[in-house]
Order: sequence, then C-alpha cells, then structure tokens
Amino acid sequence: MAAVAGLRAFSAKGPGRLRRGPWTLLPAGFCSRGPEPEPRPTCARQQDGIRNIILSNPKKRNALSLAMLKSLQNDILHEAESKDLKVIIISAEGPVFSSGHDLKELTEERGHDYHAEVFQTCSEVMMQIRNHPVPVIAMVNGLATAAGCQLVASCDLAVASDKSSFATPGVNVGLFCSTPGVALGRAVPRKVASAMLFTGEPISAQEALLHGLLSKVVPEEQLEEETMRIARKIASLSRPVVALGKATFYKQLPQDLRTAYHLTSQAMVDNLALQDGQEGIKAFIQKRKPTWSH
Repeated sequence: MAAVAGLRAFSAKGPGRLRRGPWTLLPAGFCSRGPEPEPRPTCARQQDGIRNIILSNPKKRNALSLAMLKSLQNDILHEAESKDLKVIIISAEGPVFSSGHDLKELTEERGHDYHAEVFQTCSEVMMQIRNHPVPVIAMVNGLATAAGCQLVASCDLAVASDKSSFATPGVNVGLFCSTPGVALGRAVPRKVASAMLFTGEPISAQEALLHGLLSKVVPEEQLEEETMRIARKIASLSRPVVALGKATFYKQLPQDLRTAYHLTSQAMVDNLALQDGQEGIKAFIQKRKPTWSH
C-alpha cells in the first residue's frame, strides 16, 4: 500500500514495522508485535511529535475486533499528556482501511455481555479521539465501512486517496449502523447520512469530500506526503495553544450562539494567559519566529 509504504521499515522482516533510524520505538507492549498466532493488531512509532498508528491486520480487513479496539485505544492514550506528542495519524495496511466490527464476534454464541463490551469499547475509542489533547488525522487509502467509516468520521481531520470509498452497509446484513451513525451524522448533512445508513451504498472519496467527511482528497501516490505535510505543520505549533483550541472548538459547537461566543471569548482570554500565547504575539511584533515552550 503506497500510503503506508513510507511509514514501513526499510529493513523490517515482519508486518506493521515503521521506518527505523530517527523513529522512536515506543515502550514494549505499546508497539511490539505479540507472539503468533495472535500478533498485536496495531503498531505505532513516534518521531518529531508525530505518532503514526497503523491498523495492521489486513488479512481480516483491519476489522475493529475487540482486540483491535483495545490495541488502538492503548496506542492513542499512551502518554497522551506528553509535550513530545503533537499530532496522531491513523492509517492502515492493505486495500481496506477498516471493514468495521468483526461480525464473528457478534454472533449469539458470544452473548450479551461480550457484545456490550465491544460497542462500549468502540464508543470509548471514538470519544477519546474527540477528547484527546492533540489533533488526530485519518489517512485513508481504500475502503472504510461501518465502524471503519465511524473511525474516519471521528478523527479531527481526514485525508484520503482518490481511490478510497466509504459506506455504512450494516443494514444489508441485518445490523443497522447505529453507532457509526453518531459520528457520521455529525460529519455530513443529515440527508447524506440517512442515504448511507438506509441503503448501505458507498460514496466515493470526492463525494465524501464534498459532504464534509474528508478534509482533503489527493492521488494515491501523494497521500503520505500530504498527510505528513499537515502533521508537520501542526507539530510545529504550540501544543497547549492547539489543545486549548481543539477543546474549545468542540465545546462550543452544540451551544447556542450567545453561549458559544461566551465560551470562546473566555478561551481567547485564557489563551492570552498562556506563555506561548504571549510568545506568539511578541514574536509577531518583533518580526521573528516564535519559540514555543509547550
């Protein structure tokens, strides 16, 4: 997969390994592959403030099994408050970004409690992305369906190749995509979400861009370059300023106009009280580049 190729190890022997050299191997248990036949379904590396998390179970179409969700959750939350972390990218191995929940885990043999744990964990992951202090970018090169589409919709930004497509096809197998509809319905217009949910039919990357599910669509060969360009730009900025801005942006969205302006006015005042807030203004006045303290 071209989008992941640049993130893969130039000399790796197994799947899910990222480029060595300056890339930091995060602590054991965070990124290391497990013993066969149960390899860890995600892998992550961090460099220059950018954490790359890869869904690395292409043989199962990167299904969001309970193990995958817990592994992804671990990678997202690992040292979330560290000033060394500025932005997260979530990508995937293979032609499918994620096919959604593993239907083999949703049979009646598994039972009510297991089913409840799957959907509770999935919901937690989506909310943790939203509440995370740093921006999370989905880098999509292929098909994202059901909870996989939900994952894309839950990220703060989403960059996709022009070959990608998106769907919530649960209705076709008798399991309506109710939880994916939460994120989808907050990312695209209601009529678009309804059409996707009620028919299960996919939309193209260009349609997803038009309706607001994606931030940008690029040719496949440019996907990693463009995603990394955006990530590096974010990583070059003040972490506390970005964190305050992200939290405030989402907090004001559901409010009425007066409340939204009250919240954001207070956030601007709080921003000015930050060391980096004053550093940025001083640098602008003095016509120099700011030196962020983070």
